Amino acid sequence: MSDTIGFIGLGNMGLPMVDQLLKAGYTVRTYDISEKSLRQAAKIGAYSVNSLSKCVEGSTVIITMLPAGKDVLSVYLGPNGLIENSHPETLLIDSSTIDIDSSLKIGAEATKAGIEMIDAPVTGGVMAARTGNLNFIVGGTKKAFERAKPVLSVMGENLLYAGGQGSGIGVKICNNM
Repeated sequence: MSDTIGFIGLGNMGLPMVDQLLKAGYTVRTYDISEKSLRQAAKIGAYSVNSLSKCVEGSTVIITMLPAGKDVLSVYLGPNGLIENSHPETLLIDSSTIDIDSSLKIGAEATKAGIEMIDAPVTGGVMAARTGNLNFIVGGTKKAFERAKPVLSVMGENLLYAGGQGSGIGVKICNNM
């Protein structure tokens, strides 16, 4: 694989997703605030780093899987965040289940910076993450969706394009209801 993937958020869903990417031959750089999670990622073959900026270094795709909208906003828009540190050729993929407004805000900032981004929340749970059978519901440009397909298909069996930025999370919220 030619892409190096930066992956931020190594919880119950993130770590198995990283495992699927590694099994497919991707180089994965991981970051999490939990040292234990970073050690677990290193144990399965990921390069664990100690900052967002180091996770971005050399990554052509960056995936986030974080617990809440405030965490996603901080990682993308905070000091030394992903928008500030990513190159225009980087593809940003947020797989967190957050509110639509946060997704739209981050997407707008990515667009201003000339960076492609999609929201791609998942359904299927931890077992589907472990087996590479997640379902991704994607919002963003069709071009960014097409670019993300090879990476997402390693972790998921169904990829649904829902429309523009925020549409993926909108459909996911409806699904959860």
